Amino acid sequence: MIRMNKLTDYGVVLLTTFARDPAQGISARELSARTGIPQPTVVKLLKTLLKAGLLVSQRGTKGGYALSRAPEEVPVATVIEALEGPLAITECGMPGTCEHERRCVARPNWTAVNDVIHEALSKLTLAEMTRPASPWPPCPTPHLPSIDSRPRSVAT
Repeated sequence: MIRMNKLTDYGVVLLTTFARDPAQGISARELSARTGIPQPTVVKLLKTLLKAGLLVSQRGTKGGYALSRAPEEVPVATVIEALEGPLAITECGMPGTCEHERRCVARPNWTAVNDVIHEALSKLTLAEMTRPASPWPPCPTPHLPSIDSRPRSVAT
C-alpha cells in the first residue's frame, strides 16, 4: 500500500480547515477543537507549515494562523512535499539513493509513475479539497457476450 504518514494527513486536514475560511486567523487551540487533532500535534504541524511558507501567523487577540496564499493557489503536492520531502513512491525519484540505480531496468518506468502522481497532486488544490467529494463513478461492468452469442466451433 502506498501511504502518506499520519502527520502529513493531519497537515492536509489543517490546511483544508484554513481553506474553508481563508480570511480568518485560527489559533492552534481552535484548530485542535475543530479537527479533533491533539493540540501538541497541531502546534508541531503549524510550525512546519509556517516554516515552509504555507502559513502566516499573527499575534494578538484576533491573531492566529492563516494561509499565506489563496486556497486555489496551493497544490496538495506542495503540502505533501513540505511535510514529507520529495514526492515519490520509490527511491527512483531521488537520484543517488539506490545502489541499483545505474543498472535498474524498472527505473524509467517508476520515474514515469512518480511523475504522473506528482502531476495529479500538483493539479489538486486546497480549494478543491474543501468541496464535498462526488461519488466515484461505478466501475463499468465489462460487456461480456452471452453464452448463446459466442462463436461456436463447427465440428468437421
